[in-house]
Amino acid sequence: MKLITIIPAYNEEKAIKDVIYGAVKYSDVLVVDDGSTDHTFKLAKKTGSEVIKHEKNRGKGAAIKTGLKYSLNSGYDVIILMDGDGQHNPLYIPSFISSIKNAELVLGSRFIAGTPEDMPFQRRLSNKITTKIIKYVTGYEITDSQSGFRAIKSQVARIFLDIDYDDYVYESEMLYKAYKNKIRVVEVAIPCDYHEEKSHITKKHVVNYIFFVINLLMRKLKGRIKY
Repeated sequence: MKLITIIPAYNEEKAIKDVIYGAVKYSDVLVVDDGSTDHTFKLAKKTGSEVIKHEKNRGKGAAIKTGLKYSLNSGYDVIILMDGDGQHNPLYIPSFISSIKNAELVLGSRFIAGTPEDMPFQRRLSNKITTKIIKYVTGYEITDSQSGFRAIKSQVARIFLDIDYDDYVYESEMLYKAYKNKIRVVEVAIPCDYHEEKSHITKKHVVNYIFFVINLLMRKLKGRIKY
């Protein structure tokens, strides 16, 4: 099985090398530097892993799509997604590899073992609301719709390339896209380290997410209307 870990990164110079060195123990690694203005690109290159740089910041979704295209063109069988800020522990990559045998999309859940005590309140609230809505729309029995730690079988990854969203909404839209294509989704328990967390989410991202949630509910309602 040919594996790759895609790490979308934006101004993650403090953590990027440790994340790469952790992931490379289990798979090849591709870092997609999404227009960083710090030393993220330089430090990632020093590890010897593959690095692609966006000349300007395009959004996490755009970085993931760049990584998916590279992975599909390079013949990988399984694609791992993980954040570059050190919140995800690469030691859990084997759990994803094991679980992907019985599914096509694996989500890392921070909530299976209970709500993380150090998770910021606004993150808990946002995730809880979004997860309930996505469960209602898709029927997936999931507990963490916003986790960036995921695994995808390459034979289904191509359907995620034509998602219009380029920001953080992309990861939630992936679940709707999976639902529409009857993709099997499972979760695995993961920890998440919020120590020294910094957020790249702006007011614009929040507004976009609100519109996404409304649009998601409208799509569900439209599907229930009988013509």
